[in-house]
Amino acid sequence: MLDVNYQTSLLPQSTGVAQVGWQGLLSISELSSAYEGKYGAINARDVMDFMVRDEKNSSSIISCLKNARENARAVRGTLTTEVWETQNQTYLEIFRMLRNGEFERDPGQFFEWVKFRSHLSRGVTVGTMLQDEALHFMRLGTFLERADNTARLVDVKFHAVQSDFYGAASEKDQEYDFYHWSAILRSVSAFEIYRRVYRNVIKPERVAELLILRADMPRSLAASLQEVVSNLKLVTDDTTCETVRRAGKLNSDLKYARIDEILATGLHAYLTQFLDRVNELGACISRDFLVPATS
Repeated sequence: MLDVNYQTSLLPQSTGVAQVGWQGLLSISELSSAYEGKYGAINARDVMDFMVRDEKNSSSIISCLKNARENARAVRGTLTTEVWETQNQTYLEIFRMLRNGEFERDPGQFFEWVKFRSHLSRGVTVGTMLQDEALHFMRLGTFLERADNTARLVDVKFHAVQSDFYGAASEKDQEYDFYHWSAILRSVSAFEIYRRVYRNVIKPERVAELLILRADMPRSLAASLQEVVSNLKLVTDDTTCETVRRAGKLNSDLKYARIDEILATGLHAYLTQFLDRVNELGACISRDFLVPATS
């Protein structure tokens, strides 16, 4: 989300439009109050500082990598050497990069590095870990988080563009929209996929369809829930059937949904409800599998 906002902020736009984008990012991440309590007025530099290097913000990049490393250390005996070294090296490297000012010099390159290390971590985990319950729970967490993040990204960026999807637009609007939606697609490695699937100009409703309903698009909501259900079935038993039912129902709703119906009833309302259901599903998984049972 930071990368998309940074890329679109480089386009010609008014200060007010740019501020709406950064406000939307904080809002959809539910961090507006925390940010305003520390920084006050919203501006790009402070929002990126808050979301990248502020260790008191539990959702910042530095906090996430720090917690990932601490959690990995806590279960070091369960991980392969390759998984641990990847997490540890990422943690050490990001502190070096922030100290040396690499983030300020080129935010876009810094965000690409973060995404690369995330891809590397997932690849090493899947490629070297024993295919047991530990891996299945890691995959559950990965795809729940991916579904949450994709839904938030789509929601905040559709909110930022106040235009009629099907109405006429000026040449300037069309040019802006192309770069706006291209940035979103590139941020989730979906630009080339969009071209292969739709073979036409980039349209907002097609972007929404790709990132919400296409089960063959790895970062879509449909693909993420498919993976959640698959991994959940591998660790479930008779006492967790309600959690499996919830996951299966959400997966089915995505499988049989249509983008025109979603847009007609309201994309924001749909994604807000989806986020609520994903959070409830995560809470159910935590309760059923991770909280010690009481006698």
